[in-house]
Amino acid sequence: MKLILRILLSAVAVVILANILPTVTVNSFITAIVVAVVLSILNLLVKPILVILTLPVTVITFGLFLLIINAIIILLADKLIDGFAVGNIWWALIFSLLLSFLQSIFFTLLKDDKS
Repeated sequence: MKLILRILLSAVAVVILANILPTVTVNSFITAIVVAVVLSILNLLVKPILVILTLPVTVITFGLFLLIINAIIILLADKLIDGFAVGNIWWALIFSLLLSFLQSIFFTLLKDDKS
């Protein structure tokens, strides 16, 4: 149940950001749910591989390259999902940062609500 709620909150964050950011579009809330699921899967399966492959660059940049990896994951989701589009890597970077921010707020509120 908690996983479903987290995915739904992530989908809400995707819809909010699609309405705020000019080059990010999502066709429907169902598409936003698919985006949330696909991003979760990509973060689980692809991101660790990218982190290992780019470890020297990540160390040299003191971890800042992880932001670029997150943007690449967003662009990969863009290519995989019809109805979801992100303009370029810079908008993907902004989307990634804001998505993480919104998710942390939502999940903190969710955790506080349970106690």
